[in-house]
Amino acid sequence: MLTSYAAGRDHHVRLSYSLVKRGIDIVLATILLLVTLPLLLVACVAIALDSPGSCIYRQWRMGVGERPFKIIKLRTMVTYADRLGPELTQDADPRITRVGSVLRRWSVDEFPQLLNVLAGHMSLVGPRPELVSIAETYTDSQRRVLQVRPGLTGWAQVNGRDDLSIHAKLELELEYVVNRTNMRDLAIMARTVSVVLSGEGTKR
Repeated sequence: MLTSYAAGRDHHVRLSYSLVKRGIDIVLATILLLVTLPLLLVACVAIALDSPGSCIYRQWRMGVGERPFKIIKLRTMVTYADRLGPELTQDADPRITRVGSVLRRWSVDEFPQLLNVLAGHMSLVGPRPELVSIAETYTDSQRRVLQVRPGLTGWAQVNGRDDLSIHAKLELELEYVVNRTNMRDLAIMARTVSVVLSGEGTKR
C-alpha cells in the first residue's frame, strides 16, 4: 500500500513538473523569439554577405523517446563543411566562417532553436540534443537522457560546454535527469546568461 502511494505521489509530482515546465517553455520561448527576431534578421544578412548558402542550418538530432527531429540553427560553417571531415578538436576550426565565429561566441546561432521549443521537440532546459549517430551508441544507462526533451541549455552547458568530453557531458546530464525540478531549471537559465556573456566553454 505504501509503495503504491509513493509511486502515485511521484507520478503526480512528475506530471506537475512537466506541465509547469511546458508552460514556462511556451511563454519564455515566445517572448525570447520576439525579442531576438531583429537580431536574427541582422545575423541572416551578415551570414549571406560572409559566405554563400542559406543562413539556416538544419540537422537531425535525437529527441525525447528516441524520436529524431530536425534542429534549427543559424549556419556558422561553410556550406561544404561536411566534405572537410568531422568536427575538429582544436579551437581554430577552418570550417567556421568569420561571422559564424562571432555568432558562436555569443550563442546567437542557437536562438532559432526557440522554434524547436515551441514545436515541442525541445525544452528551454534539458540534456544536449545529440547527433542521431552518436545517440544510437549510448549504453542502456545513458539512454535515460532520452527520456526527457533535449534542451536549448542545460546542466552540461553551464558546466563546461565544449570544454567537456561527450562522456563528461552525459554524466552531468544523467544527474540532471534524476534530479530535475522547475526551480533548478530556472537556476540553470539564470546561469546560462552568465555563461553566454562570458563566452565560457565556447569553440570558435
